[in-house]
Amino acid sequence: MSISLCDLQKSFGGKPALAGVSAEIAAGEFFAIVGASGCGKSTLLRLIAGLDEPDAGEIHLGARQVSGRGVHVPPEARKVGFVFQSYALWPHLDVRGNVAFPAESAGLSRAEAARHADRHLATVALSDYATRKPADLSGGQRQRVALARCLAQDAGTILMDEPLANLDPHLRHVMEDELVAFHRQSGATTVYITHDQREAMAVADRMAVMRDGRFLQVGTPGEIYERPQSAAVARFIGQGAVLPVEYRQGRVFLQGRPVSMRGLGGPEGAREALFRPADLVPGAEGLPECLEGRIVSALYRGGHWEAKVSVADDQPPLTLHLPQKVTAGESLSLAVRGGWLLPA
Repeated sequence: MSISLCDLQKSFGGKPALAGVSAEIAAGEFFAIVGASGCGKSTLLRLIAGLDEPDAGEIHLGARQVSGRGVHVPPEARKVGFVFQSYALWPHLDVRGNVAFPAESAGLSRAEAARHADRHLATVALSDYATRKPADLSGGQRQRVALARCLAQDAGTILMDEPLANLDPHLRHVMEDELVAFHRQSGATTVYITHDQREAMAVADRMAVMRDGRFLQVGTPGEIYERPQSAAVARFIGQGAVLPVEYRQGRVFLQGRPVSMRGLGGPEGAREALFRPADLVPGAEGLPECLEGRIVSALYRGGHWEAKVSVADDQPPLTLHLPQKVTAGESLSLAVRGGWLLPA
C-alpha cells in the first residue's frame, strides 16, 4: 500500500527530531532515506510503524489514516513489518519458529503457522536452514530470516532500519542484490533508512536526503546525484566540489573563464556550481584550464593512477583517475568539461 506523510513533527525534550516531513510513497516502491546520524531517520520510521506518535501531522497507509490528531492505530493493526539493525531474532527458537511466530500470534495452529513459515523461507532461499538456531547462521542468513518474518506478518509495508550496518563490506554488497530481489518478489512498499548514500542509491527506486529533521530533496538516485537542488545535497551525495561562479547572459564563468554547464537559468550574478570528478580533466585540448589542483595522495591501480586532488581549501579532495604518474604535493592544471549550476 502507498504511504502518505503530511507535515510530520516530533520533538524530544524540546528539541525537534522531525521538523515538518512530507512525502508521497507509491505502493510497491522501494524508498530510501539517507542522512547523517541524528537527522531524524529512525524517528520517522518509528512513527510510520506506530511505535511513537507524532506531535503534529498525519500518516496514511493506503486509504487509511493511521496517525494524526485524535488518531493512533496501534502497531499490530497497521500490517507493517519492521527489520531492525539487530535483526531481533529469538535465540531459543529455530529459523522456522522465528518466522512462524507472527502467524501463531495471529491465531493459526502450530502446524499451519509452520507451513506458512516454510513458504516464506522458500522466498528468501532458506528452506534448508529451517531447523537451525540463529546463532548457527551467518549475518546475511539472519538478515534473510528477519525478512521472511516480515512476509509472514502479511505486511503490506516493510520498514528497514539500517539493516546492513552489522555486515562486513563484501556481504553488504551481496545483500544489496538480495534486498532488491526480495522487494521485487514480495511487492511490498519498502522504506529503507541508511547513512550510507552508496547503499541507498544502489537499492532505491526513489530516495530522500534528510538533514535536521527535514527532507532536503526527494527524487530518483540519478536525479539527486546529477541534479541536486541545493549545495547541501550536492556536498552530501557523491564526490564533488561546490565552487563559486558567475552567471550572466546565459553563460557560466569560473574564475573569469566560460565553462560548459547544465542547469542554466535563474537569476544572474554570483551563483554556485557543482563539479563532479568526471567533469574535471587534466590538460585537455580545446578546453580552458580553469582550476589549479593539488595532489594530496596517489596510488597506482594498474593502468592508471588514482589521485586525491584538492581543488579548494574548504572542499574535500576529489578522486581522479590519471593516466600519468603523479606524486603528493604536485600541482595539477584541470580543465572543465561540464558541471551543474545549482538553483539560486
